[in-house]
Amino acid sequence: MKAILRRIRISPKKANLVAGTVRGKKVDEALALLKFMPKKGAKILYKVVHSAASNAKNNFKQSMDELQITKILVTKGPTYKRSLPISRGRVHPIRKRTSHITVEVGAIESGAAKAKVAESETAEKSTPTKTETAAKKKTTPVKKTTEKK
Repeated sequence: MKAILRRIRISPKKANLVAGTVRGKKVDEALALLKFMPKKGAKILYKVVHSAASNAKNNFKQSMDELQITKILVTKGPTYKRSLPISRGRVHPIRKRTSHITVEVGAIESGAAKAKVAESETAEKSTPTKTETAAKKKTTPVKKTTEKK
């Protein structure tokens, strides 16, 4: 369940600053934060998060209370190049940056499910493979000899 907004007229740095505040939060909490945040990017991100949540609700029959922002990605879009004429026939370049914003939402995992996933990951890391044990047996420390003449 995701929503994508492309070529929006805000620089990626400014949009990513706002996106960082709501990354990983519940959708209801994120929408409340974005609604009252005094930044241009907050209004834009509000629309994208709301759209992603609505997609999940209407298309996948998810409850709004159980949705969490799983991923917010802000990448740079095309840059519009303009110029400002100055004295002696010169110009100063003006770069109007754009962004692509992708928001993905998903159902909140329960604590038991998270524990099982973490437990299986640690079990995989702790058991060495046959090649690792064979490599450990073959290596022997090198002894340095120091002789004085």
